[in-house]
Amino acid sequence: MKYSLIIYGAPHVSQAPASALAFARAALEAGHELRRVFFYADGTLTANALTIPPEDESDVMQDWATLAQAHDIELAVCIAAALKRGLLNAEEASRHEKSGGNAHPAFVITGLGQLVDSLIDADRVISFHA
Repeated sequence: MKYSLIIYGAPHVSQAPASALAFARAALEAGHELRRVFFYADGTLTANALTIPPEDESDVMQDWATLAQAHDIELAVCIAAALKRGLLNAEEASRHEKSGGNAHPAFVITGLGQLVDSLIDADRVISFHA
């Protein structure tokens, strides 16, 4: 079965990114396919490479990046939601004349078209809200 995930909640404020990560790991372990995870609204903050979680907490951003690399999963971040929250990659930072980007390179800043594509392509879409 092909799954697509949508994450709305910010890490360290909600369980959404961590719960989605646990689901993704379990689904992949069970032999299911996960091609894309779409981070929307406050969920875009998961891609911020400048966050430093407390030592007794997991690094959800790095955990997503590691999982994506190991299983060839696209981590798509909504561009409008990301920019509104100050999350930029190097290209967007340059385009908006900002000093630098803060998005982890494992995350791709993209438009809602990627979300629509996920909805069409997946057998099931699961949302993780704040």
